[in-house]
Amino acid sequence: MRLKNRHAVLALAIAAITCSVAPTTAFAAKNNAPAVDIPYQQFTLPNGLRVIVHEDHKAPIVAVNIWYHVGSLNEPAGRTGFAHLFEHLMFNGSENHPGDYFPPFEQAGATGQNGTTNTDRTNYFENVPTTALDMALWMESDRMGHLLGAIDQGVLDEQRGVVQNEKRQGENQPYGQVWNVMTKTMYPKGHPYHHTVIGSMSDLDAASLDDVKTWFRTWYGPNNAVLVLAGDIDLATAKQKVARYFGDIPASPTMAVVKPDPAPLKESGRTVLQDKVPQVRMMRVWNVAQTGTRDSDMLDLFAQVLGGSASSRLDRRLVYQDKLVDSVSVSNDASQLSGNFIVTAMVKQGVDPKKVEAVIDEELQKLLREGPNADEMSRARTTFTAGFIRGIERIGGFGGKADALASCTIYTGNPGCFRTSIANVQGASAADVAKAANAWLKKPSHVFVIEPGARKALAEDPTVKPAPFVVPKVDPKYKTIASDVDRKTGVPKVDSFPTLTFPTMQRGTLDNGTTVILAERHEIPVVQMNYLFNGGYSSDSGGKLGAASFAMGMLREGAGTRDALTFKSAAEALGAQLGSSAGLDGSSATLSALTSNLDASVDLFADMLRKPTFNPSDIDRVKATRIAGIRQEKAQPTTSALRVLPPLLYGEGHPYAMPLTGSGTEASVATISRDDLDAYRRAWVRPEGATLVVVGDTTMAKLLPVLNRHLGDWKGDGVAPKAVNLPTVALPSKPRVFLIDQPGAVQANIIAAELVPSTRDAGAVKLSMANDILGGVFSSRLNMNLREAKHWSYGARSMTVDAQGQRPWLAMAPVQIDKTAESIAEARREISEYATGKHPASQDEVTKVVNNELRGQPGAYETAGAVLGTMTGIVRYGRPDNWIQVRNAQIANLTPAQVAEAIKTIDPNALTWVVVGDLSKIEAPVRALNLGEVTVIDAGGKAAVGKK
Repeated sequence: MRLKNRHAVLALAIAAITCSVAPTTAFAAKNNAPAVDIPYQQFTLPNGLRVIVHEDHKAPIVAVNIWYHVGSLNEPAGRTGFAHLFEHLMFNGSENHPGDYFPPFEQAGATGQNGTTNTDRTNYFENVPTTALDMALWMESDRMGHLLGAIDQGVLDEQRGVVQNEKRQGENQPYGQVWNVMTKTMYPKGHPYHHTVIGSMSDLDAASLDDVKTWFRTWYGPNNAVLVLAGDIDLATAKQKVARYFGDIPASPTMAVVKPDPAPLKESGRTVLQDKVPQVRMMRVWNVAQTGTRDSDMLDLFAQVLGGSASSRLDRRLVYQDKLVDSVSVSNDASQLSGNFIVTAMVKQGVDPKKVEAVIDEELQKLLREGPNADEMSRARTTFTAGFIRGIERIGGFGGKADALASCTIYTGNPGCFRTSIANVQGASAADVAKAANAWLKKPSHVFVIEPGARKALAEDPTVKPAPFVVPKVDPKYKTIASDVDRKTGVPKVDSFPTLTFPTMQRGTLDNGTTVILAERHEIPVVQMNYLFNGGYSSDSGGKLGAASFAMGMLREGAGTRDALTFKSAAEALGAQLGSSAGLDGSSATLSALTSNLDASVDLFADMLRKPTFNPSDIDRVKATRIAGIRQEKAQPTTSALRVLPPLLYGEGHPYAMPLTGSGTEASVATISRDDLDAYRRAWVRPEGATLVVVGDTTMAKLLPVLNRHLGDWKGDGVAPKAVNLPTVALPSKPRVFLIDQPGAVQANIIAAELVPSTRDAGAVKLSMANDILGGVFSSRLNMNLREAKHWSYGARSMTVDAQGQRPWLAMAPVQIDKTAESIAEARREISEYATGKHPASQDEVTKVVNNELRGQPGAYETAGAVLGTMTGIVRYGRPDNWIQVRNAQIANLTPAQVAEAIKTIDPNALTWVVVGDLSKIEAPVRALNLGEVTVIDAGGKAAVGKK
C-alpha cells in the first residue's frame, strides 16, 4: 500500500514539473554551409534541478552530463583548490555506494566517463547504454544527495595526495610553471581568478574535514546544478526518472553569482622565467570580454584571422615570410568573469624574442586598423561552423551536444546560447570584428617569456585563515518530492544491454586499382576518409631516420598550382581538414570534408597526393621546425623516454630501432634533401595495392564517381618496393635500468617495457584483455595501487603499441620524486606477481574487463572517427570484415585460465626500465633496488660521460 501511495505522489510531482520546448530554428552558415542546431526540451524539479533533454536515437546510448555551478572562483582565501579537490572526492564513493565510482559504470559499459573543474564550474559526465540509465542516475543522485557520510579523513588524505601529484605533473612539464605565474599576474589579489584552479598545496594541506563538508553543503545542491540527458531518451522518460532519483534531494543555499569582472590591466608588463627548455616561448596576454557576450564571439573571429590557422596573418608573417618562429597561435579563452586573449609563439633558436614581439604588434595594429578582409571573414566563419558541426556529432564527452547545452545553461541561463553565437558569427561584418578587437586589444597586455635556463621552484604562498563562514539558510521556495527509491538496496542492477550494430562495410575499386571500403553514417553532413599506404617509419631503416614522417608531412605544404599558404587557405575556405602522416608500418592521408563541398575537397586531396610541390624554401622551413620539435621531445619527460626506448628494445639496425615518435634525430633530419622526400613519395605513396577507407554522409554510388574524377587516372612511379623485413628479436636475459637526468624535476617518469608478439598474433586479443586488468582501465591494478592506495601518482597505466612485427608493451607512471624507488618496487611487484601466476586474475577481474569492453561498444562506436579507426585496423592487420564479431566472440568466452596464459607473454625478468627524473634525488634509491644493471644515458640514448 505504501509503495502505491509513493508512486502516486511521485506521479503527481512529475506532472507538476515545469516544462518548456525550445524552438528548433536551425542557423545556416553563409557559403551554403549546412544548417546547425541542437533541438532540446527542458524542465525544472521543485528542488531547483534544471534538466535539459536532447533526443538523438542514432545509437542506444544516453549521455549523462551534470554541471555544478561552482569552480575555483568561489574559493575564499585560504581554501584554494577546494572545487577541484571535490571533483576527485565525488569519484571516491557515496554513502550508499562505498568505494570508487568507476566499477558500476565499467560493468555497464560506460564510455567517456570523466569529471573536470575550471574557474567557473565542476562537471561529471558519461555515456551509458540506454538500459543502464537508471544506474547512472542513481549514482549521480547518490553523490549529490548522499556524499558526506562517505568522506572521512582517509578519503580526504588519499584524494588530496592525488591532486597534489596532478599539480606536480603539470608543473613538471616544460613551460609548465607559467600558468601559475600568469594567473597571479593577470588578475589582482582579491579577484576570483587570481589563483589557479588546482590551488595551493599549502591550502590543500590545511584543509580540515569540517572545511570540506561545509564546502559541499554550500555548493552541491540540485538548485545549483544542471543535468543534461542527450541521446536515446525522450522527455517523458527523462521527467519520470529524474524526479524519481533526484526529486527528494534538498536544495542547497542560493549563493550569489559573482558578477563579471574582466579586470583589464592598468599597465603593460613583462615577466621572464627560466626553465629547462630548448627554446623561448613567448606569450602575450590581454584580459578581455567574458563568455556569453557578443564581443567574445567577435574576438573568436579576430583570433582566427590573426593567428588561428595556418593561413592567418601571424603565420604568414612569422612562420612563412620572416621565419622567426617555429609556430604561432592565437586563442580567445572566455570564462564567466573574464576572458584571456593569448598570442603564443615558439621562437626559433637564436632569434631575439623582442623582434618577434615587434612583428606581432605590427601585424596586430595593422589588423586593428584595417579589419579582416572578405576572404578572411569567410574562412573564419566556415572554420567556426565546421568545427561546431564536427563537435556535435558526439552526444556526450568533451565538446559534444550535452556539453554545449550544459555550458550554455550554466554561463547564460539559456541552453540554446550557442544559437546566438552562431548567429553572431554568421552575421558579423569586418567592422564588427574590428570594433570589438579595438575595444579590448588596445588596452594594456602582459608578455611572458620562458627562456632556457635553470628552473627555480615556485614558492608556495603560505595558507591564510579563511574568513568565518556560516552556511546560509535554504530558500523555502524549493521543495522535495517523495521517492520510492530504497537506496539501502544499493546500485540498480543492469540486466540487459544493447548490442553493437557495426555499419556494413561496402567494397568497391577505383580505376587506379585502389580498394575503396565505405561505411555509411548520415548523422552529420561530413565525410571522412583515410588513404592507407605502405612504408612508414620502418622504411627509414638503413637510410635517414625521420624521412617517412618528414615526407608525409610535406604533402600538406603546397600542391599543384598552390603554394603552402594558398593550399591551406583553400582547405579552410571549404571547411575541409586534410592530413598526412606516417606510422611505424605505413603512412596515410586523411580528409574530412563537408558533404556539400565533397567534390572540391577531394580535388584538393588529390592534388596533395599526386602533385606535392616540395618547394625547397618550404622544406628548409619545415626542416627547422621538425628539428625544433625533436628538441622539444627531448625536453618532455615522457617523449624523451619514448625516443630512447625502441633502440634499447630492438637493438641497433632493426627497422623499429628508432624514436617511437618517428621524428628521427636532429642529425638525420638535417641531412634530408628534396630528393629524399620525393623518393619516399614515389616509392610508397601510390594507389596500387592501397586502400581508401571512407566513413560518412555519402553512398558508394555517389562516392566512386567523385573519387574516380580526381584520382582514377593516378598511377604510381616504377615498381613498388618490397615490404620491410622485420627480424625477430630475442628478449634480454635479465632486467635492465636506464636513467635520464632531468635536473629540478618534481616528478619521475617511470616506464617498464618489453617486446611482445605482433598485433597480427592469434593471441593478441587475449593479451589485450589481460593487460586491461593490469593497467588498461581506471580500476586496474597498477592505477589502484599507485594512484588510489598510495597516492604517489596521478595515474598509472599499461598498453601495447600496434605493429606488424614484435611490438612494445609499456607500463608507465609519473610519480612524485621522493617515491620513485618505492613506485618502481610496487610496479615490479604487480607485474611479476601477475605474470608469474602468484596473483592471477580473478573471475571478478575477468568479468569486469569483458563486460566493460563488450557493453561499451555501442558508445565506443558513436562517432564516424571511431568506426574509421576500426576499419583502418582491419585493413592494416589483414583482419576479416566481420572482425568485430570474431574479436567479440574471443572476449565473451574469456576465462581466468586464458588470461593467466596470455599474461605469461610478459617476462618480469626481461623488462627494460627507463626512468626520467632528477638523478641527484633518485639515482641512489633506484640503484639500491638491485633491479638490474643501471646505465645513465642522455636524451639521445647514449651513455652519459663518466656515468654507469
